[in-house]
Amino acid sequence: MGTFRIKGGKPLKGEINPQGAKNECLQVLCATLLTSHKIIINNIPDIIDVNKLIEILSKLGVKIKKISHGTYSFKSDEINLDYLSSDQFKIDGRQLRGSVMLVGPLLSRFGYGSIPSPGGDKIGRRRLDTHFQGLISLGGIFNYNKDEKYYKISSKSLIGCNILLEEASVTGTANLIMAAVLAKGKTKIYNAACEPYIQQLCNMLTRMGAKIQGIKSNLLEIDGVEKLVGTEHTLLPDMIEIGSWIGLAALTKSEILIKNVSWDNLGQIPNIFRKLGITIEKIGDDIFIPAHKDGYIIQNYIDGSILTISDGPWPSFSPDLLSIILVVATQAKGSILVHQKMFESRLFFVDKLIEMGAKIILCDPHRASVIGHNFKSSLKSSKFASPDIRAGIALLIAALSADGISEIDNIEQIDRGYEKIVDRLLKIGASIERI
Repeated sequence: MGTFRIKGGKPLKGEINPQGAKNECLQVLCATLLTSHKIIINNIPDIIDVNKLIEILSKLGVKIKKISHGTYSFKSDEINLDYLSSDQFKIDGRQLRGSVMLVGPLLSRFGYGSIPSPGGDKIGRRRLDTHFQGLISLGGIFNYNKDEKYYKISSKSLIGCNILLEEASVTGTANLIMAAVLAKGKTKIYNAACEPYIQQLCNMLTRMGAKIQGIKSNLLEIDGVEKLVGTEHTLLPDMIEIGSWIGLAALTKSEILIKNVSWDNLGQIPNIFRKLGITIEKIGDDIFIPAHKDGYIIQNYIDGSILTISDGPWPSFSPDLLSIILVVATQAKGSILVHQKMFESRLFFVDKLIEMGAKIILCDPHRASVIGHNFKSSLKSSKFASPDIRAGIALLIAALSADGISEIDNIEQIDRGYEKIVDRLLKIGASIERI
């Protein structure tokens, strides 16, 4: 495993270009299985999770060609379904949680899909019930091998139906959309996730010939078609990475311009950071963060009570950014309560921030109270390991603001979601090396 060595306490300055959206990319890569025609995807990020999925698609028989940096073509005209029963697939699939979205398109087009219990971040329970309950409603026959932790589902023909999701799962919604577009008849998905990346998937499928109504809403109506054709698709910038750069700029008192952020798709992100007192300026489609030399002051509610920031399904604030909010609040003027509703293990990394001198009380697995230092005292350098992608980037931001030299182990977790993070930080003046 690799390690980052960071010399912190140094203001940064420069421009950052966000990578393509990781979560959108995993969805649309799986969607390439829905047609035998060529699909071109632009702005693909060069990160571990995406590269693993591309490798799995290649082993499935998808013909993949790299056209240029971030641009690939995919053609799924000769799929090797035997790979799904191989020991190698059981190894490959477990390394990536996004591999679960292979099931919907495989079942829809080929009548069979399987997946080992997928891996990913260790942030608490992440059930797959929503995926498989919906696929069973469409006519899938489900089987689960408890000993091997292996899921199988098959069907001679999927039939459209009404599906009420028990949770607005993003990956669950994506899986069911991809299954329904080739099913017979009409499918209605109630309580569907409606975040921009789901909208992007729907728009891509529509260009391929799918009939989808209700895009941008939580009620999707899909009329199944017999086949889909090829298209070209460009990924949105990664909103979680954009939020990470905002947090980095504030905590390190840096002046940073974040380019081409797709403002219309950022939702609550700018407003939530502004509640922490961070100045966010809109310049065209860019975000400019000036150096906060005098710090930033947390807003209270109108009645004077402490600000609470919590997560929820889109258009609520993303759970992936709560770790950034928490670390930024450690140097704010004022107090804040962070409420992580969706995952019960995601706040456990705060012990590492406490070791660095942060004033945080972990109330329970879902809530943490933060009292900001107002930059009266700096975070202290430390040595720790990255537990998952989002906690990892939060700890990296903390290290960049801390006095002294910090080391972060298990940095492959950060590499799973952030492209060439060292090179990009060096360009804006950070002192960081990979050892």
